Amino acid sequence: MKVLVIGSGPIVIGQAAEFDYAGTQACKSLKEEGHEVVLINSNPATIMTDPGVSDALYIEPLNVDFCERVIKRERPDAMLPTLGGQTGLNLATQLADAGILEKYNIKVLGTPLSAIKKAEDRESFRNLMREIKEPVPESWIIQTEDELAAIMDVVPYPCIIRPAYTLGGTGGGIANTREELWEIGRKGIKLSMRSQIMVERSLLGWKEVEYEVMRDGAGNCITVCNMENLDPMGVHTGDSIVIAPSQTLSDLEYHMLRTASLKIIQALGIEGGCNVQLAVNPDSFDYYIIEVNPRVSRSSALASKATGYPIARVAAKIAVGKTLDEIDNQVTGTTRACFEPALDYCVVKIPRWPFDKFSTGDRSLFTQMKATGEVMAIDRSFEAALMKALRGLEVKQKDLRHPKFSDMDADLLREAIRKPTDERLWALAEGLRRGWTVDEVNRISRVDRWFLRKISSLLNMEKKLQSIQGQTGPVVGEVIQEAFLIGFPSPTIASILGIDSQTMMAVGKQYRANEAPPLDEDWQHVAAWEIERQKVMPVFKMVDTCAGEFESRTPYYYGTFEQEDDALPVH
Repeated sequence: MKVLVIGSGPIVIGQAAEFDYAGTQACKSLKEEGHEVVLINSNPATIMTDPGVSDALYIEPLNVDFCERVIKRERPDAMLPTLGGQTGLNLATQLADAGILEKYNIKVLGTPLSAIKKAEDRESFRNLMREIKEPVPESWIIQTEDELAAIMDVVPYPCIIRPAYTLGGTGGGIANTREELWEIGRKGIKLSMRSQIMVERSLLGWKEVEYEVMRDGAGNCITVCNMENLDPMGVHTGDSIVIAPSQTLSDLEYHMLRTASLKIIQALGIEGGCNVQLAVNPDSFDYYIIEVNPRVSRSSALASKATGYPIARVAAKIAVGKTLDEIDNQVTGTTRACFEPALDYCVVKIPRWPFDKFSTGDRSLFTQMKATGEVMAIDRSFEAALMKALRGLEVKQKDLRHPKFSDMDADLLREAIRKPTDERLWALAEGLRRGWTVDEVNRISRVDRWFLRKISSLLNMEKKLQSIQGQTGPVVGEVIQEAFLIGFPSPTIASILGIDSQTMMAVGKQYRANEAPPLDEDWQHVAAWEIERQKVMPVFKMVDTCAGEFESRTPYYYGTFEQEDDALPVH
């Protein structure tokens, strides 16, 4: 069978390398099954457009005219649109509406277009949720400026504007006044492919949770991963710090939301990967369905890397008719794709924004995505994964200290904690560092108390390190080792202790030469020696999709400070 794959298109804010990752996996997966792959993608800078990934490659604009020319020339039997992000979905819908798919007798693989329309069209999705008795926020579907004007005195403020058929929250936002609703609403109608927006009641301050789910053509469903945003509702998930698996949900809440996600994917008839976004009241068991992405999404790439479960690869095989119990798990080599991944570690994703290059840009975050990248860290605990992710951001701040906030006036700091920006994490830490209680910071920011308590434990470690300045004896080594084990690296420990880099380098050379420890009274020299002596060497732990329950033939690893090493011997 010859399959046309629609690629991810240009790398822009909101649609970037995550979809290149998914599309590349899909092309390789289809070729594994013996199918011929024709790829159309406008971006020559992607891995997807490398020679050998597809059998025929067209670097052309992703619009109806050029796509029809490719179809006319290649005559594919089928098309796979759900692995190229929103670009792929929108183009497939346009081709169907123009009658091109019917004209050339092209079958849409994977999730049918009817299901895509149900999930993407705001009114159809809202009606389906009501049919299956899943709660959705009070909302209004708007398609014209006259309809928008008619609801301006009816909707509760603040309210959320969500355009249909857009990615990264493009055209959406939060309206606090009639004027803002008019401005954002008109823009959303203009940018939506169907000139449709949904204005819904605000759930600002609620928890935001996502479930990555898979379904095959036989109706088998699994949950690949659930993820929780550190930032409460009101910030686009692409701009949020995300933790996998969820850390603050009770067992009852976890299974309640899991059941709802599986119920939704069954009702939509999705065949492949699907992303369900939910809002959870932090003070009760109430929840609402926010939206569903009937495709491999940005979060799917994160979930794939976090669990070792190749969502795009599996989705492509489901699209050509395989069921979950027929698809092998490449990581273990012994289980099938119907086996739900289990995680015995914590994953933290922090977005990367371009504000260092655009210093005059508006740093505030809301429902329209501004990040241009992200880092992902895996470790044994949330604290260690957070510290690792901070180091990976490639910004000046390598830990929870930020000079901008250290001398900031209390009122300004309170505002920095309240308003979501790319720097709010450091503002949260500074508030806690000043002795503000977890409850007080939670009240201002609505960030869950569990996360704030974990940040507090890192700050307590900072204080412990500061308390041993000038001391000698066993306590110095004990505190330094404790700092390593919670996730502090050598440079951060040395910086907090006030040891300069030249002393560290000199002592490091001395230590590695097996020379005797210093006997002088220079405390910096003594403390640097203790850092080298107490340094816990990194070991490697396994990402195997099954938390060690089964033997894994091709696992991958993450480094951590611990005693036991999972790395397999090289033969």
